[in-house]
Amino acid sequence: MLIQAQQSLPYVSDDRRAAPHPARAPARRGYWRRLLPLLALLACATRVPSFAQPLWNPDEGYLAVQARMLAHGGTLYESVVDRKPPLVPWLYEAVFAVFGSQSLTPLKWCAVAAQLVTAVLLASTARRRWGDGAGRTAGVLYLLISVGLNPEDAQAATFEVFMLPWTAAAVWCADRRRWGWCGAAVAGAFLVKQTGAAVLVPVAWTLWRCGAPRRDVLRCTAGVVLPVLAAACATDPAGFLFWTVTGSGAYASFTGSELHVLVRGLTNAAILAVACAGILPPVVRVLRIARTGRGELWLWLASSAVAVLAGFHFFGHYYLQLTPPLALLGTAALQILPRERLLDALLASACCCALFVGWGLLAPRPDLTHAQRVADAVRARTAPQEPVLVWGMHPETYWLANRPPASRFLTAGLLTNYSGGRDGAQVGERWAVPGTWPTFRTEFTTRPPALVVDDSRGGPYGVERVRGLRRMLVGYERVGEADGAVLYRPREPGS
Repeated sequence: MLIQAQQSLPYVSDDRRAAPHPARAPARRGYWRRLLPLLALLACATRVPSFAQPLWNPDEGYLAVQARMLAHGGTLYESVVDRKPPLVPWLYEAVFAVFGSQSLTPLKWCAVAAQLVTAVLLASTARRRWGDGAGRTAGVLYLLISVGLNPEDAQAATFEVFMLPWTAAAVWCADRRRWGWCGAAVAGAFLVKQTGAAVLVPVAWTLWRCGAPRRDVLRCTAGVVLPVLAAACATDPAGFLFWTVTGSGAYASFTGSELHVLVRGLTNAAILAVACAGILPPVVRVLRIARTGRGELWLWLASSAVAVLAGFHFFGHYYLQLTPPLALLGTAALQILPRERLLDALLASACCCALFVGWGLLAPRPDLTHAQRVADAVRARTAPQEPVLVWGMHPETYWLANRPPASRFLTAGLLTNYSGGRDGAQVGERWAVPGTWPTFRTEFTTRPPALVVDDSRGGPYGVERVRGLRRMLVGYERVGEADGAVLYRPREPGS
């Protein structure tokens, strides 16, 4: 029966798919006129929790502080640094320039738009391969599973959410043999987050499989290389290379923290599996024997899985990269099974989605509450333009307090390697990003912070464990606490 269903499934050759018949154009416009409002409504509904909090995780806070620094004359990869490519910091800066920097609400709407674009591209890809119904299924399934992680990972307006439209666009363009645009989409994915380049694997497979001539390979290559070179030249080429590629060797290791990160990885994989409960059984049951899934989709999923493993940290938001290929593979499987299986899969996915949306609306945010309390203390003890140093892992404190950071290094992680969420191994000055401590000391000397906040709270990067910072605080005295964070001000002359 399965073989008969597979044989009866309408299949359109690559040549016919590349040139749709003009008579279908009016129906196509009607198709999207009906589908787009549904996907837009679903994209908004699934991301309602993102508007319930000022911000969801430290990455949003980091980006918000970076954007303010860039707006005040900072230079990316020089006086404003992070391990990420430039597109999302530039997006935050542009949105702040238009709407102001006091709220992330406009960026949350940008995240809704990014999810909608991803869903539309997946729907278009599925429709081209398997028909109108498959297009609707792929778009809806993607949006239902896209929030299937811890809310602080799934609801934040950060790198992975803005990377996914580019990866979906790369597959969409490859499917249509638009190789120059395909390469540009791969470059866009990389310039949002380095692991976005994993989509190059299914793109290369498609190039090889279709026997693309040399000129198409060159077009795709140019599409990848030229935007990356342009971004490097628009910032600082040496700094771009260091901060996005070569400067994170210690970060991409889990030596000494194996159990800690493996438990996190398995937990986040289990959470995503719950969100995908409606589509994983059809994929496992059908696509292991049927060939409808297409090799490039399996390669897309496999390369995305490798991207999740890269760096050995397994944060929940890394797993978002798996959701587009999972949605397409689930759609491919459901086209073979009886219609009632499709309805069951959609119902199960909708129920799981409701569970995760409810989690996002009801879950407490102790980290945010802590950062707000510390920010209140910082605001009470400093003037608006006085620089502040927050020694911790909550860069959002600068943004919430509306105070300029005293250093380009917005977290203790860059100076101790704790930013990988480690449990104590390979944490300290010797594991810092190379060259950061001399720069940090110079900044501290030339522009001393008006207030130092030790927000380590017993962490392995605490002041008592970092000799360089202890020396720098010799001229400071303890003046109080705020929700467990210790506050220091410069000593008065003669005291």
